[in-house]
Amino acid sequence: MKKVILLLVVFVALAVTAAVYLRSSDKTVGVCMPMRAVDRWMLDGDNIKKQLEAKGYKVILEYAENDNERQRAQIENMIDRRCSALIIAAADCYGLNDVLEKARKNDIKIIAYDRLLMQTEFVDYYCTFDNFEVGAVQGEYIEKAFNLKDAAPESANIEIVSGAADDSCAVENYNGQMSVLKPYIDGGKIKVFSGETGFEPTAIADWSSEGAKNYMKNLLSKYYADGAQLDAVLSANDSMARGVIEALEEAGYGSKDKPWPVITGQDCDKENVTAMIKGVQSMSLFIDTRALATRAVDLTDDILLGKTPTINNATRYDNEVKIVPASICKPIYVDKNNYSEVLVRSGYYKREDFTE
Repeated sequence: MKKVILLLVVFVALAVTAAVYLRSSDKTVGVCMPMRAVDRWMLDGDNIKKQLEAKGYKVILEYAENDNERQRAQIENMIDRRCSALIIAAADCYGLNDVLEKARKNDIKIIAYDRLLMQTEFVDYYCTFDNFEVGAVQGEYIEKAFNLKDAAPESANIEIVSGAADDSCAVENYNGQMSVLKPYIDGGKIKVFSGETGFEPTAIADWSSEGAKNYMKNLLSKYYADGAQLDAVLSANDSMARGVIEALEEAGYGSKDKPWPVITGQDCDKENVTAMIKGVQSMSLFIDTRALATRAVDLTDDILLGKTPTINNATRYDNEVKIVPASICKPIYVDKNNYSEVLVRSGYYKREDFTE
């Protein structure tokens, strides 16, 4: 009797699994990533595609190479190919409203991925890391590095390198940084020689390494050529930190007379982890794309199977038209002391990916 019951349980479980798979196998999901040039977006795209396909979905994966018109055309194609849902990491968070409206008219569900789709009602959910917390942790690192709570005025000379002005995540990141550091800037404990402390003046288009390098070279030649020491660079992410490092190295930093300043980051790109190991970059935040991909895939799967999606914030993310319900992952602090535990032991990278 027990064997019969067990067989029935197994049969029912297999039948349910098969039914779910069949319900998903006739559906296609479009996945729109902003660019290939940054490691994390390649990993995001690959992880989402693999996880969706494991659930039985067909997947169209496209990269826009930071071109909004190209991404719009890719979304148009996904609509024409009758996708049931779109997962979109926007090249331009503000530039997709009309094509999203077309998607909605075709009953396509829209999930914003790590970049909130702004100024549009045609977005259903948002999956992201806590970008405000990322910025706050970066700010707290500088606060602790220079003991700003107890230090005398003008104890650190810093410059700020922010993310792209058209990316809502960059604004959140900057606001998190300033939640910690603005009182020290206003009170004189932090000196910004360039005077550029606002978001827009410090924003680097596309979060690009080259843009950050040129911006830093300009600051160094204008404000630090007379021997003034730059103590810290508040870089919002790793790709820009790489450009900052190149500019600093060309200006003679990393020598006995000009030690490396504190340099922050985000993403834990391979090259930046190596820079942390070598004492060049100070810290980064691990954005585990596997976890975020899983959130997005589970959210999409629930929607398409008619289930109630699991979200953990229904009030915070205002895209200037509506509050978008969100599923949020937490970032993880990384430096040269814990990179192996966080990045290697977790299987995200291999030991041989880094040189010490």
